[in-house]
Amino acid sequence: MIREEKQALVDELSEKFQSHNAFYITDASGMSVAKINEFRRLCFNRGLEFKVYKNTFIRKALDTLGGDTAEMDAALKGQSGVLFSRESGNAPAKLLKDFYKSQNYARGVEPKPVLKGAYIDASIYLGSTQLETLSTLKGKNELIGDVIGLLQSPAKNVISALSSGGNKLAGILKTLSEKEEVAG
Repeated sequence: MIREEKQALVDELSEKFQSHNAFYITDASGMSVAKINEFRRLCFNRGLEFKVYKNTFIRKALDTLGGDTAEMDAALKGQSGVLFSRESGNAPAKLLKDFYKSQNYARGVEPKPVLKGAYIDASIYLGSTQLETLSTLKGKNELIGDVIGLLQSPAKNVISALSSGGNKLAGILKTLSEKEEVAG
């Protein structure tokens, strides 16, 4: 591979890092071609992309992100595949967990592909132990929905109290006016 081809590959990877708000670095070494193809098919079906890159290309592309990505160097050992997500930061983690379940890994056997690190909205998560945490992260749209729900909740309570209070007040006034008519 000549220098221009290498630079084009780094530029392509750098552009992907810029355009995807989340990417996971995994290790798929030891997986059969059939298993990797099955994993890629699952990725495609969920709108994710999985591609294998050399660690030096990943490092050079990470340098273009602008933030401090030195922590990710721990994940750049051995064979590395990158799992890209445009939608939410937890989609790749959920995909990995579902793939592990579908493969029926025995207890004590490390499932493949192994999560080495994740980069989500400038936050870095290292190690396969972070998979559970990553799978429960809420995306931007989910958080906005939660905030809107919280903001609407007090308003609904006030409206409900006022409308039910109005009915009670109307009932009390009607009862009082009927008493006055009977007494009068």
